[in-house]
Amino acid sequence: MELLLHELELEMRHPFTIALGTTTVQQNLMVELRQGGCVGYGEGAGTHGYSDFTPAAMKRALESVRSLIESTVLDSPEELWELVVPHLGANRFALCALDEAAHDLWGKLQGKPVWQLWGLNIKNLPESNYTIGIDTIETMVSKMREFAGWPIFKIKLGTDDDLNIVKALREQTTARFRIDANTSWTVEQTLRLAPALRDLGVEFIEQPLPAGDWQGQREVFRNSALPIVADESCQTEDDVARCAECFHGINIKLTKAGGMTPARRMIAEARGLGLQVMVGCMNESSVGISAIGQLLPLLDYVDMDGAVLLKKDIARGVLLEQGRVRFPKENGNGVQLI
Repeated sequence: MELLLHELELEMRHPFTIALGTTTVQQNLMVELRQGGCVGYGEGAGTHGYSDFTPAAMKRALESVRSLIESTVLDSPEELWELVVPHLGANRFALCALDEAAHDLWGKLQGKPVWQLWGLNIKNLPESNYTIGIDTIETMVSKMREFAGWPIFKIKLGTDDDLNIVKALREQTTARFRIDANTSWTVEQTLRLAPALRDLGVEFIEQPLPAGDWQGQREVFRNSALPIVADESCQTEDDVARCAECFHGINIKLTKAGGMTPARRMIAEARGLGLQVMVGCMNESSVGISAIGQLLPLLDYVDMDGAVLLKKDIARGVLLEQGRVRFPKENGNGVQLI
């Protein structure tokens, strides 16, 4: 294989604010793998609170295993993942970008989409939400109107006016709502707000408490009027079992997990523990979103609007049309650069 690395600067459609910070330009790393006349692409998304996983840091990590990668003939993405994880495991974001590229290349070499190689069926897939970042109520309403017709909206919260935000947005649409507090609430807040949010048509609350507050999360799990889904509390395979006692479901991020290979194992483990399963995206292009698309038949919920949140995409692949997924004719993960 040949390894190529590309740093990306992706301008957001609107400033994107969550409880942990604001993004106007997203800085990611794209991995390109070449073999046998085919090209595979993967993406690692830099994010708030993960200073070790900037594009530059991901690039350094991958350069450290370049000779290992380039001396390998890709037979299966899983084998490549196992080969590099002892050397790259500390940088899951870089590992994710490599693993996505390996799956995309593998499918193109095999002449089939990855979901088909996995033996999956793409009928009756879950719909994706569109995410409304924190802003003034007026601006959040405007963002929702811009994407009128979507069946589901995820609403980012973590302000002093959270309930009024949801009430104002409910006046604009009959769509389903999901709430993501990104660790910004307390136990008391969560239990107090949950009944009112339920009555406003909210499906579930994502990560209300800080990731390390397991005692508080158990209390919320036992007493909440709404299901609670882990995000920051469930980043890698080691986190899944603990979440079964504290959450109703988990939201897997490929970037944090280390790619599609561990994500599939996390999904299987979660199913065995009776947890609902969601895969969520970061702020990323259709390179990363198309990788998520391959997992759709395995999921209850999905949040894969990352490319829609960008001002300009860099690739074509798995496409969202008002929350509904359209698969490309391209094999692998379906990625083609624009």
